[in-house]
Amino acid sequence: MLGLELVVVLGAAVLLGNALGQRFGVAPPVVLLLVGALIGLVPAVRQTQLPPEVVLLLFLPVLLYWESLTTSMREIRSNLRGIVLLSTVLVILTAGAVAVAGHALGLPWGPAWVLGAAVAPTDATAVGALAGSLPRREVTVLRAESLVNDGTALVIYGLAVGITAGEEHLTLPHVGALFLLAYGGGAAVGVAVAWVNMNLRRRLDDPLLGNLVMILAPFTAYLLAELIHASGVLAVVVSGLIMAQVAPSLIRAEHRRQALAFWPLATFIINGALFVLVGVELQYAFRHLSRSELRDALIAVGVVSVVLVLVRFAFLFSSAYLIRLIDRRPQQRLRRISHRARTVSGFAGFRGAVSLAVALSVPESVDSGAPFPDRAFIVFVTSGVIVVTLVVQGLLLPGVVRWARLPRDTSVDEEQVLAETKATEEAVKALPELAARLGTTPKVTEWLRQEYEAHLATVRAKGAGTDEDPALLHNRHYTDLRLALIAHKRATVVRLRDEQRIDDTVLRRLQTALDYEEVRLAGREQVE
Repeated sequence: MLGLELVVVLGAAVLLGNALGQRFGVAPPVVLLLVGALIGLVPAVRQTQLPPEVVLLLFLPVLLYWESLTTSMREIRSNLRGIVLLSTVLVILTAGAVAVAGHALGLPWGPAWVLGAAVAPTDATAVGALAGSLPRREVTVLRAESLVNDGTALVIYGLAVGITAGEEHLTLPHVGALFLLAYGGGAAVGVAVAWVNMNLRRRLDDPLLGNLVMILAPFTAYLLAELIHASGVLAVVVSGLIMAQVAPSLIRAEHRRQALAFWPLATFIINGALFVLVGVELQYAFRHLSRSELRDALIAVGVVSVVLVLVRFAFLFSSAYLIRLIDRRPQQRLRRISHRARTVSGFAGFRGAVSLAVALSVPESVDSGAPFPDRAFIVFVTSGVIVVTLVVQGLLLPGVVRWARLPRDTSVDEEQVLAETKATEEAVKALPELAARLGTTPKVTEWLRQEYEAHLATVRAKGAGTDEDPALLHNRHYTDLRLALIAHKRATVVRLRDEQRIDDTVLRRLQTALDYEEVRLAGREQVE
């Protein structure tokens, strides 16, 4: 199939899957998997195979970078110990448990460890798409875990493939050096790329050039890390986390507006396309197994899926009790979560694009020239496990969340009211000094003071939760009237264009200004 045809098919599949998911109240990734499996029935699609490098080098850096930019660093710091344990120890234990299960099902130890490494890491994009209903703390821990654990899994994968292919030797110093290089080298590259990014952004006034630097950053970090055999995943994540901290004071408003128009749409399309490709890949792997191999592979999918859930639950509960025995500090008690919340986290261990890319990266042959043992089996089982975790756990998760009766997380709303109140109060306090410095006329100063005080009254009323407060009613009427006036202005500008009294260029300029004002008034600019 031609590249352009594939782009159209994937785009239509993403559109259809998300529309059906919203229409029937089903998580879109689940529908996208099914749509991908149906598309895989088309011979031209089934014969099209994307190289694993496309997923690892083209799709993954963009998704990881955006996840890093929109993840709470404060929550990561406060839950750092749990995140580190989940992204290292749990991944190693999961890979080992899956390897044992795979060996018991007939796989040699090398391919069994390859399978374990492929399915061990959770997936950041799947977590973001399916776990959005969870409280902020749980979502942050899950996202941070899935951002870092790929590095651990890829080290295990490299060892398993190398040993099976006859390229690696297994010794404790060698394994330790690989992990040190993966994490230390990846973090160092991430810091270096972020430093270059910051210095370029300070010097570039053009929003297009500034955002081009932003787009290049994750690919550069991933590429440089891979060149020194470090973790490209960790390099992208570290670079993104650093930029998330410095960007608010470094990047200009017009740069930020342009970025926020591009990144959510780009990640939405890429994310959806990956879920579709998982469904297509399942069809491809299905046709490369004999009847008996298919039977064994289906059994393996069920066994491995159960092992993943059991190991995750066992680790979440046992590590909590172990930490309580070791760390008895008062602040440790504040970090504890309920067993119900822990159960929800256990069900949110979704697998996704990284697992598929790892499985597809398994070489076709070993050093001797013989075929890599059980490669098709590994690809099918990995694809099947992804489908099971996304479909079964994805459909069960909303019910588990309802059962858990987790307290509603109002901290974001409360902190937003605090920030808006404090920022507006200090702006009003600084108004006379700023007006004097700029030589602003008293009339303009008084007009602006009244506007800010009206906004402050509205924010305070929102914080108090009183919907019928006069300040809120005044703000609602003001907003409705402003929006109606904007619509009238837009209609006038369009009429002038239709009458050929103004050019389309003028129309676009005025329309952009009106659109910005409408979005601001309607409160539709949300980035989390």
